Amino acid sequence: MEGAPARRNRAAGATAVRPHRYGSSVSCPLRSARTDHQVPRTPGLISVSGRGYKAPLGRWVPHGCCQAADRRVPPTVLCPCGPCGVTEERDIVAKAKNFTVGVEEEYLLVDRDSRELIRAAPTALLDHCVAKLGSQVKTEFQQSQIEVSTEVCETVGQVRDDLSRLRATVAGCAEQEGLALVAASTHPSAKWEDQRSTDQARYIGLARDLQGVGRRLLTCGMHVHICITEDDLRIDLMNQVAYFLPHLLALSTSSPFWHGEDTGLASYRLSIFDNLPRTGLPGTFASWGEYERHVNVLASTGVIPDASMIWWDIRPSVRFPTIEMRICDVCTRLEDAVVITALFRCLVHMLFRLRRLNQRWRSYAPMLVAENRWRAQRYGIDAGLIDFGRGEIVPFPDLLNEILDLVATDADELGCTSELATAREIVARGTSAHRQRRAFDEARARGASRDEALRDVVDMLMAESAPGL
Repeated sequence: MEGAPARRNRAAGATAVRPHRYGSSVSCPLRSARTDHQVPRTPGLISVSGRGYKAPLGRWVPHGCCQAADRRVPPTVLCPCGPCGVTEERDIVAKAKNFTVGVEEEYLLVDRDSRELIRAAPTALLDHCVAKLGSQVKTEFQQSQIEVSTEVCETVGQVRDDLSRLRATVAGCAEQEGLALVAASTHPSAKWEDQRSTDQARYIGLARDLQGVGRRLLTCGMHVHICITEDDLRIDLMNQVAYFLPHLLALSTSSPFWHGEDTGLASYRLSIFDNLPRTGLPGTFASWGEYERHVNVLASTGVIPDASMIWWDIRPSVRFPTIEMRICDVCTRLEDAVVITALFRCLVHMLFRLRRLNQRWRSYAPMLVAENRWRAQRYGIDAGLIDFGRGEIVPFPDLLNEILDLVATDADELGCTSELATAREIVARGTSAHRQRRAFDEARARGASRDEALRDVVDMLMAESAPGL
């Protein structure tokens, strides 16, 4: 299947097959922003310029605006920092708007002396972190992990400031306990057999359900939330932006080692995570209602309690009115995380902007996007990805330049031009996976043993994850 034709839209004022079960209705943001465009009766392939050729990275096809005027949004929109008080919830609802952003990062905790991953975090560590960060910090599945979440941010600059504060605070609290923070998706030498899962009801249930697959889950990730308040629009933009997930993964890779061995992959984390059910690329959904019906099949049969147990590379968030991008490794350097956040936000904004111009990104078969996902997982930025519009493998630097050109208008509007320019620096100096391998190879060249070289890798990760500590 080369591309999907534009879907037929319901008449204005019609409701979805199954309206969102929550409260107040709002008008469609596209219709309120643009009311003069018409949906073509005969869909056909068009480029940005309308000439109908194979454009780089994909093809454009016509797409009508969202016609339904009656849309439902949750009465309580939680912020990405976790459970809030009622007053804070109401305040967030009042301020919720498209393209605000939040980021979640998961970190590993290592012993500062041995450089080994700890088995159990001291109770005092989480107490100190919570005292300083409140609900912006929480435990994770393994006791050797900790997770932070930014506030809802208006700009990528705010994301940088908040992530910097969160990393520094957690690292400072860890240092008091003789520990260090490592922002990487795997520890170079840790063994999952030595780890203990967190003693909380949710994680106990996960461990019981996942068994051996769950016990191997010693990985960390980064999740980026982009607020899109209208349900069907959120699903449609999720469908389209999935094309770019391999590109984002390639920029983030930080998990080349596993059990003391170089895996040969840039992101071995996905090899572990993909063993879980309900992971990988999502299917394509025609509407929020269709997505909800699929989830309800699993929930109503008792397979899952809710959609939070769906761990796709990208999904509609369960807690927030956001598109949640989950494919990326956690970035060792803070600035890399900021760049990827900015790029994902600009891509979503670009697709939204083009939709208002009656255009959309061409749909490709999941097996094709999955091949690029594998290439990003295996090679990172080193071997190029398939450009399905051209029908050839294109070097990653060239693809990145094309993407940056595509989103230049959006970067300017969102105020993150300088952050996107830094994306080229990631390609020039390499990702965390490159630097980890370099640290290992340099240590071995100096005559270090394998274990000593792996400790050098941890030293590099500690230094880059929280500079100055």
